[in-house]
Amino acid sequence: MHMDVLTLFPEMFYGVMNASILKKAQDKNKFSYNLINFRDYSENKHQKVDDYPYGGGAGMVLTPQPIFDAVDAIKTKRNTKPRIILMCPQGEQFQQEKAEELAKEEHLIFICGHYEGFDERIRHLATDELSIGDYVLTGGELGAMVVIDSVVRLLPDVLGNKASAPQDSFSTGLLEHPHYTRPANFRGMKVPDVLLSGDHPKIEAWRKREAIRRTFERRNDLLEKIDLPRDLQVFLDEIKNSANGNK
Repeated sequence: MHMDVLTLFPEMFYGVMNASILKKAQDKNKFSYNLINFRDYSENKHQKVDDYPYGGGAGMVLTPQPIFDAVDAIKTKRNTKPRIILMCPQGEQFQQEKAEELAKEEHLIFICGHYEGFDERIRHLATDELSIGDYVLTGGELGAMVVIDSVVRLLPDVLGNKASAPQDSFSTGLLEHPHYTRPANFRGMKVPDVLLSGDHPKIEAWRKREAIRRTFERRNDLLEKIDLPRDLQVFLDEIKNSANGNK
């Protein structure tokens, strides 16, 4: 996969792109990226990329010309039909399902807005508009980093353990089950006996039940979106009945 990131602040990406999983993905030739300062495409003699909004109002608005020209140059150079992602507070809220969808693409372009906003015509470039939450950031850079990290870790052979990504929270529709490691008893807090038993079918059953329990306690809304096997639905009903009985 290759990603192009259009930003006025490419230096914000250096640490993130060259550490941890993103660095390992590049070392394995699974992922490459290019940071493009779209100011370089401005036709303004002072390389301005923003202007006052028509109709008045606070702040400055990004103009369309530099971003359109930057995208045109990328598409000409790479000769691809990329997914073009506009990071935007009004966009679709980013979810794990979207990360899995984008991980199947070969070429992504991210447009990171800044200042008060961007000229509405820039939306015509986008195949996707994404938001990472109901809050406003100074620019789209941090949001793009979040999306990039969540997508790259899903690429084949990027994670050391192939089972890691499918078992992550949200990948199954549930929050992930609890994890424990050594020591078995830490300050009186003990690892559940089943995890020490060596009985893998029982361990797997425990993990599924605990994922349901945790999802019910913390993100009950997720349970409305999935169909559980009969045995796990019975377990969920027992949890619900117990919770209702304690009220």
